[in-house]
Amino acid sequence: MLVTGGAGFIGSNIVDTLLEKEHKVVVLDNLSSGKKENINKKSKFYKADVFDRKNVSAIFKKEKPDVVIHNAAQIDVRVSVADPFFDAKINILGAINVLDSCVKTKVRKVIFASSGGTIYGECDVSAPNEESKLNPLSPYGIAKNSVENYIKFYSAVYSLDYTILRYGNVYGPRQDPYGEAGVIAIFATKMLRGKDINVFGDGKQMRDYVYVSDVVNANLKALNKGKNQIINVGTSKAVSVNRLLEVMSNAIGYSKKAVYKPKREGELFKSFLNIDKAKKVLGWMPKTCIEKGIKKTIEYFKMGNK
Repeated sequence: MLVTGGAGFIGSNIVDTLLEKEHKVVVLDNLSSGKKENINKKSKFYKADVFDRKNVSAIFKKEKPDVVIHNAAQIDVRVSVADPFFDAKINILGAINVLDSCVKTKVRKVIFASSGGTIYGECDVSAPNEESKLNPLSPYGIAKNSVENYIKFYSAVYSLDYTILRYGNVYGPRQDPYGEAGVIAIFATKMLRGKDINVFGDGKQMRDYVYVSDVVNANLKALNKGKNQIINVGTSKAVSVNRLLEVMSNAIGYSKKAVYKPKREGELFKSFLNIDKAKKVLGWMPKTCIEKGIKKTIEYFKMGNK
């Protein structure tokens, strides 16, 4: 089994659980945002860029993975807006390179980390399901949509099985408040250091925050379920930034008031996901409520601030 981006936040958590389940795991990561300390010593590690055709091809030929979980990506939406070319190089060309190697080495299945948080665009009253109209409003979301279509092409032409998982806003231990721009990680780090919290806009913006261990569980379910399916992975609940601040402040004992600043142009107001298909096809449901997930996340960041 090969996990691209296996030194990153989500990827490393997936790797740890796969190893606990006694799978043999190969990690491919260039360590641009992933961290060496996240790499499980029981895995086999290759430092490589996903868009390096020669290197990736050689790794696949040597390891001959049965399943590939493709998490490696440029994941910052703001970076994608500032530099669409760089975003496409990693997120589109890198994915095509991985898919090409999957076909050449007869990989059984690829599981792709897509983005429900950006691919649907602005959400209405009801949460979008997998059949809802797509409206990605950033190069990052456009890239995820493009890769989904490339995966369908490789499946149709080369019979490569797949499961595409469209994640909500994933949070939890190992999220990098600097490299990966996760709002919960950013708030936790600042609160624990007694620093001011900046909120862009009125704080009523809503997101579907899903805890990383629940995302890992969805990946494990997808190893043998969800053949050639696109599946949302979230909670179906939209939580506002203000509510997030309240939960985190109570958990930490943080008493400062947030500093509200002008909203960022182009930012979605509401994003959440319908997860009925995940329940039906994968037999998956999120088990971690926002309060419990925040508590576990803060415990992790407290260790880093000692």
